[in-house]
Amino acid sequence: MLASYLPPLIGYFSYLASGVALLIVFAMLYIKITPYDELTLIREGNVAASLSLGGALMGFSFALASSAWHLNQLEFFLLWGALAGLVQIVVYAFLVKCIKGMPSAIIENNVAVGLLVGSISLAVGVINAGCLS
Repeated sequence: MLASYLPPLIGYFSYLASGVALLIVFAMLYIKITPYDELTLIREGNVAASLSLGGALMGFSFALASSAWHLNQLEFFLLWGALAGLVQIVVYAFLVKCIKGMPSAIIENNVAVGLLVGSISLAVGVINAGCLS
């Protein structure tokens, strides 16, 4: 009886471990491309940095969840996860160009800018997730 549960459990843990690894890699890359250290800012109580990073992580996670839901091959899950991360990084680069002084505003804890950046990242992530279905 236990043997019948092994394939689904192996699949579950494969996707879970891969998803967490993708999330960690994405977070590290995202933090590297920004001109400020989000984690230091967040430790100092910077809400704008938290909102911005949180929105990017949530948007990326939605795309990962959709990929896991709709794809039944781990290789495609990993591929679409990498693409979703790239999309979020491109969104950040686009926002830097469109929102004048965005990095400085986040460093200065401009919550409105942090919320806008996080919300746009989240919205693009949801759209990206929908495109994976």
